[in-house]
This record gives sequence, C-alpha cells and structure tokens, in this order.
Amino acid sequence: MAPPTKYFEDFELGETFTIPSKTLTDAHFLFFAGLTGDNHPIHYDVEHAKQTRFGKPIAHGLLVASMTAAGASTLSPHTEGSIVAFLEQSSRFLKPVLLGDTIYPMLEVSELVPKREVGVVRLRSRVRNQRDEICLEGMHAYLIKKRPA
Repeated sequence: MAPPTKYFEDFELGETFTIPSKTLTDAHFLFFAGLTGDNHPIHYDVEHAKQTRFGKPIAHGLLVASMTAAGASTLSPHTEGSIVAFLEQSSRFLKPVLLGDTIYPMLEVSELVPKREVGVVRLRSRVRNQRDEICLEGMHAYLIKKRPA
C-alpha cells in the first residue's frame, strides 16, 4: 500500500525526515571522482592526504551535499504525486568528512511559502558525523502542489 501523499498544506515547521546513515569508503570517493571528474589526490591518495591538515582522504564537498537528497529520505514516498520541482540548494561545510566517517543526514521543514496553486517548502539540510559534529548545514527548496479541491 502506497503511503499517503503529502501536499503543501500537510507540512509543519520543524517536521524532520531522516536519511539512512552511510560509512564513507574508498568506493564512494572513487565513484564520485569518476562521475564528476574531480580526481584531486586529497580525495583518494592516502600518502598525499597524510601531508594535509586532515591526515587522511577527505570527502568531496558535493558528495557530502548529495547525501542530503530528499529522494533518499523518509519524505520521498510521500511526495511522489505532489512534488513539482527542486528549486534550489545551498550548503555550508563546517567540518571535514574523512574516509571511514559515518554520516547521518537529515532534513527539517524550516519555511513554508504559499503560492497560488503550489507552495515552496524549504528544508534545512544537516549532516552530522559519528562524533555528533555537524559537518554540513544547508537548505533545499521544493515546489509542492497544494491539495486538490
């Protein structure tokens, strides 16, 4: 049975949606480098990374940001029939995410902007690590249908 559809009116400020945790491995880093072409040695060369302030390979910032995808969250099945568009995304990188770190992404409704037939749902994105440090804070904005009359 499909979960109930969430329309714009169904969202509440402060409502949260989880995303499964992931322990980042060489495979994540190499796959992302292959996909994007960003093959800077700080992301995969252990000897190079030992010489940096981080001491080990560091995740690509955009890889960490991509882990906040709403499509991977508990929200996703509820918006299959109501989402219109992904409007914008921003990220601030507060702590490095290192090879072997486990990350815990989440989304929280931070603003609801009604429009005529739709509304903008702004979600605060956050990624924390296994030490409960916030590594990323950001925002997503989605255009969501209002409930049909």
